[in-house]
Amino acid sequence: MSQLTEPRERRRRSDGERSRQAILRGATELATLQGLEGLSIGGLAAHIGMSKSGLYAHFGSKEELQLATIEAASEIYIREVIAPARDAERGLPRLVALMDHWLDYLRREVFKGGCFFDAARSEYDSRKPGPVRDAIAADFRSWKELVANRVRAAQAAGHLDPEADPEQVAFELDALGGAANVRFQLDRDEIAFERARRAIHARLDALTVH
Repeated sequence: MSQLTEPRERRRRSDGERSRQAILRGATELATLQGLEGLSIGGLAAHIGMSKSGLYAHFGSKEELQLATIEAASEIYIREVIAPARDAERGLPRLVALMDHWLDYLRREVFKGGCFFDAARSEYDSRKPGPVRDAIAADFRSWKELVANRVRAAQAAGHLDPEADPEQVAFELDALGGAANVRFQLDRDEIAFERARRAIHARLDALTVH
């Protein structure tokens, strides 16, 4: 009897995980269009064509849904931006690859309403601390630290000026990409991404050790 029950249980868990992932894909899309605060069990149920009771089986509250959505968006960001850049050679090539994959992710609008995290930061930057705002802030800190660490790695490899401040360089690179995304979201001007790419490459070229 147990041999029959165990596969059935595994299938049930597998089906439940696929359902959860499908829900979260819809949630990330809806959040970029309506904001994380606009994300609700009822609204999401209507968006993906599922009953509210079905959603409640996965998420017991709006906050739980919001936090799971942020985590799902982070996994997509890692897959689309961070992981592909790891294939590049260590040092400056990997930093350049990270920036190029990031700009490409923004241009392709992996999330229907633009970058999930840019939208979330704009939505929550002036809100009081809480679990959702804290999760967004933690993701942003991780991104800033990653870029700064990629700069440090390029310096350690002898590719970039060792006297440059990694935090300052990371700030400038992030600002250039962020400005391009704002221009694109407002004007649908894809040239903004090429301008940002040229500016980022020029900034890194100026720091390159020849």
